[in-house]
Amino acid sequence: MLNILVTGSNGQLGSEIRELSSEFEYNFFFTQRDSLDMSKLDELQEYVEQNKIDVIVNCAAYTAVDKAESDEEAADIVNHLAVQKLAQISKENDIKLIHISTDYVFDGTNFKPYVEEDTTSPNGVYGKTKLDGEKAMLEINPQNSIIIRTSWVYSSYGANFVKTMIRLGKEKESLGVIFDQVGTPTYARDLAKAILEIIPKIKNQNVEIHNYSNEGVLSWFDFAKEIMRMAKLECKVNPIETKEYPTPAKRPHYSLLNKAKIKKEFDIAIPYWKDSLDECLKKLGERR
Repeated sequence: MLNILVTGSNGQLGSEIRELSSEFEYNFFFTQRDSLDMSKLDELQEYVEQNKIDVIVNCAAYTAVDKAESDEEAADIVNHLAVQKLAQISKENDIKLIHISTDYVFDGTNFKPYVEEDTTSPNGVYGKTKLDGEKAMLEINPQNSIIIRTSWVYSSYGANFVKTMIRLGKEKESLGVIFDQVGTPTYARDLAKAILEIIPKIKNQNVEIHNYSNEGVLSWFDFAKEIMRMAKLECKVNPIETKEYPTPAKRPHYSLLNKAKIKKEFDIAIPYWKDSLDECLKKLGERR
């Protein structure tokens, strides 16, 4: 039985993996920052050796996109330097490493869905530190390891766009949501299931990059409208431009990811975004 270490286990993706863990014949070790300090190489090595870890799924990330603009050091420690150490440990101990990255490694100026080989050019600190983590992993190159780029993650766990819209939809008569940023949401449960299913299938000499999000294309405005419709909330959603909602970090205007590679290589089906939203809202008890 494989021993799988899941870092960042209290986050959205880590929590979904934990919930699904009973459905898979793996032995799981779930850790958080307070139980395993990934900035300390010796501590990581000791943990891996003691628990005979075979696979690491790195869900740990500094995801406060706007805060990262003024806190680059903290973002770099988690998104870059910790990934570097995990890659070193994985290479030295012949461990599979699955690292979760982001659409923010792109600048969002594309006109067709991003493929894994497209040129990266992050707009802000969050994207830069995530890209630096990718580069460190690619350079160290632990065998049988992959990077999964994803976008617009939400879940029944943690804070996210879906939960925020439900809360605001109950509090307000109307709200403005950005319509000129386009991509696809990712239900963390779908990604968690995909990761657990593909673990035995990962066999590659060099680190490979894969894209994963739900199927379909929409704006944040479209997403909000559908949340209100499914939850039967009366709140009116109005479209606004990005410039009407300034933030410290610049968001990519276009972050649609092409998933052909991961679907073909691992023979997985990816759910349509509306079906996954429906499932999440039911789980939250908000589907009407």
